[in-house]
Amino acid sequence: MNCRLPLLFPATLALLLSVSGCQSSANATTNAADAAPAATNDTRQGGDDTSVDGPARPEKAGFADWVADFERQARAEGIDAATLAAAFDPVSYQPRIIELDRSQPEFSRRVWAYLDSAVSESRIERGRVRLAEHRSAIDAASERYGVPGNILVAIWGIESNYGSNFGSFSTIDALATLGYDGRRPAFAQGELMAALRILQSGDIDRERMQGSWAGAMGHTQFLPSSFEAYARDADGDGRRDIWGSIADVMASTAHYLDEAGWREGEPWGLEVRLPEGFDYAQTELANRRSSRDWAAQGVTPASGDELPTLADASVIAPAGAQGPAFLVGHNFRVIMRYNASTSYALAVGLLADRIAGEPAIQAEWPRGEPALSRAQIEELQRLLNERGMEVGEPDGILGPNTRAGIREYQRRLGRIPDGFATLELLRRLRGEG
Repeated sequence: MNCRLPLLFPATLALLLSVSGCQSSANATTNAADAAPAATNDTRQGGDDTSVDGPARPEKAGFADWVADFERQARAEGIDAATLAAAFDPVSYQPRIIELDRSQPEFSRRVWAYLDSAVSESRIERGRVRLAEHRSAIDAASERYGVPGNILVAIWGIESNYGSNFGSFSTIDALATLGYDGRRPAFAQGELMAALRILQSGDIDRERMQGSWAGAMGHTQFLPSSFEAYARDADGDGRRDIWGSIADVMASTAHYLDEAGWREGEPWGLEVRLPEGFDYAQTELANRRSSRDWAAQGVTPASGDELPTLADASVIAPAGAQGPAFLVGHNFRVIMRYNASTSYALAVGLLADRIAGEPAIQAEWPRGEPALSRAQIEELQRLLNERGMEVGEPDGILGPNTRAGIREYQRRLGRIPDGFATLELLRRLRGEG
């Protein structure tokens, strides 16, 4: 999410700044399918990682002084007086943004609950309509950058519900507030400086520069630094307009994915069936094998067809042995460069498939399994440590170390070691069953 190489993430400064997520529906997700992307272990960090507890500092004198000091820094970096006046004369501290920045979700969200919303029938149908409505712009972006149009539309749908909800916060106000009083001020300050450069370039004016509380902007939620690096003027009007020009939105999003390494002609993945006795310890993104190797283990497409040719594919089972499994390849990981969440990437892939007319997931999710709270996950981690599983410092996030510890405990119980955390398993660890 910074102007950088290698790529950073244009969407969801919210997942970086707060586990609670941001304006867009996709970015409000934290669930058991994710290997702890976001706030506690995020490669997107660009600044101070120190958390700030307690009430926000008072707005008046402190905020005004901070703005004046930031203006001096911006002037030294080449921002002109007119841009600074346009940006900061009307700037205001936003207490609601600090509330959102510091909020923490009580419960993790099960992947199927997220997918029910992200890949709803209404969103599928709207995606097909939007694809038809903007076919020329979408096809042009797809042909130029090699990213399928249904993938671009799926990202658009999940990030802002096809532009109906990309946020109404002033980007300048949001980033100034976070730069002054947020949990990662240095990161927000860098994004604010990038936003000033965008204003100075004339791509957008202050009033129209709007987005999420965390500073992500436009239809597909680019942070200012990612806008600088990857936004494109596809309609030829001399401005990169990800707020009002669908041609620019599609080209910018496709350019980002292309730079992230999208492989043209290769699928993101597919639903698969796993054979009896399959070793679920293999179901981690870090475990990569060719689709031929997976086929040799008895992994087959749920559709009954042959597995596609993938050189470095992983099997993931977000609900363990109780739910669907997926074979995902390089392009799945590219989608995760946009938002470092397996649930998000899965939603993009599945929505793209449904927009293209593919069938829904065939296997059923274990919908009776309740979500665990962060406190319950921390307790589970602590109890696993006490029994010698060594999952690391309890943090309330179900990452690969925790799943490995759960698998070991499941082996001791004589169960399928799939690493899926359940309330029943926690009760057994407590000695209640």
